Amino acid sequence: MLQETRPLVERDRFVGAMRRVAASVTVVTTDGSAGRLGATVSAFSSVSADPPSVLICLNASSRIAGAVRENGRFCVNVLPEDGREIADRFAGRHDAQIADRFSGVNTFGVPGSAPLIDGATGFFCEVAQCVTSGSHLIVIGTVHDVLDGEAPPLAWREGGYHRVVPTGAAHQIAAE
Repeated sequence: MLQETRPLVERDRFVGAMRRVAASVTVVTTDGSAGRLGATVSAFSSVSADPPSVLICLNASSRIAGAVRENGRFCVNVLPEDGREIADRFAGRHDAQIADRFSGVNTFGVPGSAPLIDGATGFFCEVAQCVTSGSHLIVIGTVHDVLDGEAPPLAWREGGYHRVVPTGAAHQIAAE
């Protein structure tokens, strides 16, 4: 293993820079012997097309990390731009008022499979590999099915939700 000889960037500078990186808002869901759970997750990326695979990063001490690992399957739900309420719910902002995050949320899938949230683009995965890095569990999943919700995605940047607007449309809107 290569030994780090240069000092690391200060935590606050790193976090500040990462806040300025836009990301799709995703909810990771799982179901199986460890239970049906879901959580809003900001770290999601494609890994490879051969085989089709993605990665998610989960706080290693969270219930969702343990459940994904034990269930061996998950679905990455890329929320549509009108999915703010669902993102907040699965981020835990309503846990004091709503015991079950799935309550009143339309989902699809047979019991024991990772639920797809209505309107989301879903990546249905089986866990291929888990790696712990720092405070997080990196989960690489092989993608066995995709359902394209066909809606523009909800984005997150600088602590708030955003719409994704194509460059040409943004210039047109500004001109009006």
